[in-house]
Amino acid sequence: MQVLWSTELIQKYSVNGPRYTSYPTALSLSADFPASAVQAALAGSANELCLYLHIPFCQQLCYYCGCNKIVTRHSEKADLYLHSLATEMALYQRLLHDKTIAQLHLGGGTPTFLTEEQLSSLMQLLRQHFVFKADAELSIEIDPRSCSLEKLAHLRQLGFSRVSFGVQDFDEQVQITINRVQSEDLVRALVVEARRLGFDSVNLDLVYGLPYQQPASFLQTLHSVLQLDPDRVSLFSYAHLPTRFAAQRKIPTQSLPQAEDKLALLQLAITHFSDAGYQCIGMDHFAKATDSLAIAQQQGKLQRNFQGYTTAGQDALIGLGVSSISQVNGVIWQNPKELRDYQQLLAGGQLPLERGLSLSQDDKIRAALISQLMCHFELDIAAFCLRYALQDFWSYFADALPKLDPLIADGLVVCSDSQIQVTPLGRLLVRLVCASFDRYLQNNSHQGYSKVI
Repeated sequence: MQVLWSTELIQKYSVNGPRYTSYPTALSLSADFPASAVQAALAGSANELCLYLHIPFCQQLCYYCGCNKIVTRHSEKADLYLHSLATEMALYQRLLHDKTIAQLHLGGGTPTFLTEEQLSSLMQLLRQHFVFKADAELSIEIDPRSCSLEKLAHLRQLGFSRVSFGVQDFDEQVQITINRVQSEDLVRALVVEARRLGFDSVNLDLVYGLPYQQPASFLQTLHSVLQLDPDRVSLFSYAHLPTRFAAQRKIPTQSLPQAEDKLALLQLAITHFSDAGYQCIGMDHFAKATDSLAIAQQQGKLQRNFQGYTTAGQDALIGLGVSSISQVNGVIWQNPKELRDYQQLLAGGQLPLERGLSLSQDDKIRAALISQLMCHFELDIAAFCLRYALQDFWSYFADALPKLDPLIADGLVVCSDSQIQVTPLGRLLVRLVCASFDRYLQNNSHQGYSKVI
């Protein structure tokens, strides 16, 4: 999809806003949410579900990271965690009965913190407690520093078909400053081996806005990434929040690129990936036209959940492990963020449920609209009204009109009685278009969220 660039408009709308991996967002979840609501949601869910499993452990602290993590070099700690996961799996097994798993994603933290033996044990536990489709898609996030060629081959033997390597940046000064030094040769060797082993898809993660990143050096990273020929690229904006994430205080503020330089990094990436034939997926992903993510967008089937853009699991995702978030059948719930709290609930025979929310009908309507715009940048109003039995679309969404007016005036979005169209100029700012329909954002307050670009 085409993206047009306007530095003036990007600077004008340099505000915070939700990423809309769900609507309502996780900030709207409430404590003391009843387990009975989760049980009812699972009982009435679709027959096919997706699993996300959070492995919180990392051997080394990356200073830029804002993920839920536990830094340790003691691999035996993962054995205790696997025991907790087995308990959680057993609780869900009783609720799911004959429902099948279509996708599994291992994230973190660092999933490849686990040894080959622990990875085998984990997959054995998963297959013991859940029924996987014969062609289930298994994917995993990989820190190149913790994955040997032998471990990569072991992952393929376990049935994983998609891998995502964390690159962030190849520049040595950037890597030293964020405490994540990994050579380009190491990443290349893993990517080449992944191809040889027959993985269906290779994704590379990049981050822009990191310390000491400059257009010239970042351009070299982009060239190196394109030489590796990944199927997908994820490009994330670094959010410097040192008051929230203590490790980020180790990053000198003066080393961070200024706003204009950070925008130049993003523009470079969009230009180079687009020129290389990659399809722009939403705000921050690029994929070859032959990749399933790009095909899903071409066919109008692209979805969005707590993992970002996906081909399945928008309202059928179960999250396992500490801090994981689930969304199934109109109910969102989250596990405790602290490992001790997570394990304590499991020890008491309870689902590790800390917060949750049951979507109202209005929530479901707005969630569908926001997802459509986030994934496809357009909405057929007549079809949408028919689907949700709305008599008058703009009367129903009258609260959105004042927020949309300036975006319409600046050419970011076109609205009529028949459709909403996010323009090529507005695609990088689609989060703001969606925020116009968000009833949870009181008085246009976007506190607690990252910058939209």
